[in-house]
Amino acid sequence: MACVLTSDERVGVVLLNRVMEDQLAGVPSSEGLLLKSEKMENEHDEKIVTQLSEMIRKIAAALEKDKVLNDTIDGMAGKLSDKTNYWRLVENVFADGHVTWERIAVLFYVAGRVAVKMVIAHLPQYVKDILTWTLEYFKSKLLSWVQENGGWVSSFSELARVPVERMNSLSAQTPVTLLIFIGGVLLGSFMWKLSGRT
Repeated sequence: MACVLTSDERVGVVLLNRVMEDQLAGVPSSEGLLLKSEKMENEHDEKIVTQLSEMIRKIAAALEKDKVLNDTIDGMAGKLSDKTNYWRLVENVFADGHVTWERIAVLFYVAGRVAVKMVIAHLPQYVKDILTWTLEYFKSKLLSWVQENGGWVSSFSELARVPVERMNSLSAQTPVTLLIFIGGVLLGSFMWKLSGRT
């Protein structure tokens, strides 16, 4: 029996796929790594996805200017080839336990940027994994919040008024946490290598 997705879940799945597709557009060798843009079953949900895609595209344009965030993503790309490490990165977007529409948009942006970095690093096989792991995280940790907060349609007013300064302050907090995470991964790798030699 096929699993029937709720409208909010389906919007999240299609939206993430479109955001990642946007990020991968123009990257050589990225064709066919994701499903082609899926359409929603009804016109209302399709309009929601189209509008949200455009809003996240604008937020992504502001985040692309954040050198610290993007340098952090660059540094992590080769270390995110398993779900555990990727989820640790994702959980840093929500490090203080506070979920917002902006942070969900940042998560989708980060997933797309990591996918781009995987292709550039000649690791395109991980793009579908990044999509799958992000969707798993979304469904298990964020979908209930989306539904409790009025569904995706409720995100419009908040995402439409996200000023660039607010996104910059949000992205400025995220890299600090990511840098701490990177330090932990590197220290853990070093300690693991040392313990293997003794």
